[in-house]
Amino acid sequence: MGFAVLLAFYVIYLAASQITATRIVIFDLGFHKFIAPAAVFLYPFVAQAIDMINEVYGRKKAHLAIGIAFTTQVLLVIFILLVKKLIAAPFFPYEEAWQDIFSLGIRVTVASWVSFLICQNVDAYIFSYLKERFEKRVLLRSISSDVVDLTLDSIIFITFAFFGRMPIVPLIIGQLVSKNLIGIIDTPWFLWYKRIITK
Repeated sequence: MGFAVLLAFYVIYLAASQITATRIVIFDLGFHKFIAPAAVFLYPFVAQAIDMINEVYGRKKAHLAIGIAFTTQVLLVIFILLVKKLIAAPFFPYEEAWQDIFSLGIRVTVASWVSFLICQNVDAYIFSYLKERFEKRVLLRSISSDVVDLTLDSIIFITFAFFGRMPIVPLIIGQLVSKNLIGIIDTPWFLWYKRIITK
């Protein structure tokens, strides 16, 4: 039951990240304004969810979750492509905007596939490695694996998704800062879940 619930959250966080990543927003942190895809609010929870699965159910289950989540994202793209082929109603005024957003959405999703498969597997390996060597240091393995995951993801995803369409250097910097900051802030959720499970 616990694995199924975590997997469900993992998949929905990932799907929501794909869709919201098409919108570029400003993050005002007070000392500086960063620009990044809106998905930076959600994607750190993807990293936390795979850490939770890895912590409680082990690396094999983590890789299984990655495979299942990836399959759902392939289906998401197939569904979008099928809908794009349908003829819009003549009175639907947003067809051009819809096509433009979801055309970018396909590129974003494919870029996310590449980044997801690399970064999530790296996260799972680092987390598992640190768990074997520092079993009692929960924060060390959670934060370390997430920082590597979120940093790699920022570079790979932004480059593949937006190169040639948007300025990628400020996007990479904005995503690096925002994702890692949120990734550290959401760590208590990981600790809370572990405490609930191990009671």
